Amino acid sequence: MKERDYQEYLVKEIYKLMPGKKLVDTIVIINDPNYIQGIPDLTVLHHSKWAFLEVKLSEKSKEQPNQRWYVGNWRQYVFTAFIYPENEKEVLLALQQSLAG
Repeated sequence: MKERDYQEYLVKEIYKLMPGKKLVDTIVIINDPNYIQGIPDLTVLHHSKWAFLEVKLSEKSKEQPNQRWYVGNWRQYVFTAFIYPENEKEVLLALQQSLAG
């Protein structure tokens, strides 16, 4: 599986778990990695709340420059996380609680 495929799978899962209607109450954006270096892969908007998710294929996947900075520094303002198959359930639950709770 490629990271892009995993991103698309996660987008579908996020839409399933967030209350409301797709593209009305929740929008998931796949960010362009060439636009801002290191920006997390997914931005999730839900009403007045939002989140950054950095998608990896494995807990051991290599991080690109600035990814840890975005996830760490933006955490004080919004929900942020690295997400990969090994922690997917926990991160999606925390995302749901943060944005919809």
